[in-house]
Amino acid sequence: MLTPTQKQTAQSIVNLFETGAVLGHYGNVTVIPGDTGHLTFGRSQTTLCSGNLLDLLQRYCGNDGARFGDKLSGWLARFEAVDLSLDDDLHLHNLLRATADDPVMRETQDLFFDEVYWEPAAKAADNFGIKSALGVAVVYDSWVHGSWKTLRDMTNQKSGPIATLGERAWIKAYVETRRSWLANHSRSDLRGTTYRMDAFLRLIEQGYWGLALPLVVRGEEISLATLRAMPPGCYDGPQPGTRSIALQTPLARGLDVRLLQLGMSGRGVAIKADGIFGQTSVNLLKRFQASQGLPANGIATPQQISELVD
Repeated sequence: MLTPTQKQTAQSIVNLFETGAVLGHYGNVTVIPGDTGHLTFGRSQTTLCSGNLLDLLQRYCGNDGARFGDKLSGWLARFEAVDLSLDDDLHLHNLLRATADDPVMRETQDLFFDEVYWEPAAKAADNFGIKSALGVAVVYDSWVHGSWKTLRDMTNQKSGPIATLGERAWIKAYVETRRSWLANHSRSDLRGTTYRMDAFLRLIEQGYWGLALPLVVRGEEISLATLRAMPPGCYDGPQPGTRSIALQTPLARGLDVRLLQLGMSGRGVAIKADGIFGQTSVNLLKRFQASQGLPANGIATPQQISELVD
């Protein structure tokens, strides 16, 4: 059994692979050319075509406390139909980004990714005889990334069973086999992910079998401090309407900025709801203000924000 900290560390390694953040980007929305999963969302990146993204969103919308549940419910039929035009729907993407600010969505993602990815991976590792924290992390990464069973069998055929090699030697052989498989894959998006195995090989070489903290993966620190931090790109304030929003140094950031951007997006403005009020947001706000017959000064007053946030 892994300790809670070892489990979180293993998950953080995969978070770094998936979204570049120790705690994962709960609002991360991506569409990678050539990816058969198409629209991808969340802390550990779940996809439209797998059906898992629909599952996640149904769980969220089914929670009475979900802040954006009513808004997202209207999209569920298109997710169920695997509507590939969702790949290019900017307003939907902004709505998904905004859910990251809702603790209900973050908790829903944590429970969902545990159930769909972590628990089956940990069970598969245990049944196979893999007990070390690093070994379980390798299996979990393959469960998220895909083709664990294929590469497991390939490693057995090429290098021998775990009972003969021992766990550590088998895990190293598996990571090397998987790296070669990725590097020579027909899909360019998979060929570009060999860095995952390179990171595991460095941890193996350094002897981090217990995932003792602190450690560094892909240039990012995993420590008790980073594991307890607020997830990146998530905002718990200020509440909309409590201040004017204008271009400033440092740039205004927060929940009110995100909801202002989301409100503009819902009215046809091609803006990214990232919660950061930069020059692009100013310019787009000016155009929107002009279209509404308002002073085009790029300053969102509390009244304007309240009217845009619904």
